[in-house]
Amino acid sequence: MADFNLETLSLKELRQLQKDLAKAISTYEDRQKAEARAKLDAIAKEMGYSLAELIGAEVKATRAPAVAKYRHPDNAALTWSGRGRKPQWFADHINAGKDPRELAV
Repeated sequence: MADFNLETLSLKELRQLQKDLAKAISTYEDRQKAEARAKLDAIAKEMGYSLAELIGAEVKATRAPAVAKYRHPDNAALTWSGRGRKPQWFADHINAGKDPRELAV
C-alpha cells in the first residue's frame, strides 16, 4: 500500500485521490459480483439448470430476424420486412404513386 502523508497533498490531489478510490471500490465490487455470479452459474449448470431458472428471472426469448417482404428496385441488397419505420426508398416509391406490390420479394 502506498505510504504517503495526506496532509502534504493539495486539495486538487486529494479530490483526485477521492475519485480514484471511489472508482477502485466500484470496480472491486463489480469484479466480486462477477466472480460470485460465475461460481453460482457453474454450480447451476453442474446440476442441469440455468441460473435464471433457479432465481426465477424471466429469460427473454430472442426473435428470429424478420423475413424480407420488399426489395429495393435497383439494389437487391436493400430489403425491408414491413416492420418498423419505412425505409426512404420504399417511401419514395409510394409517394411517386407506385404500387408497393411492385417491390414485393
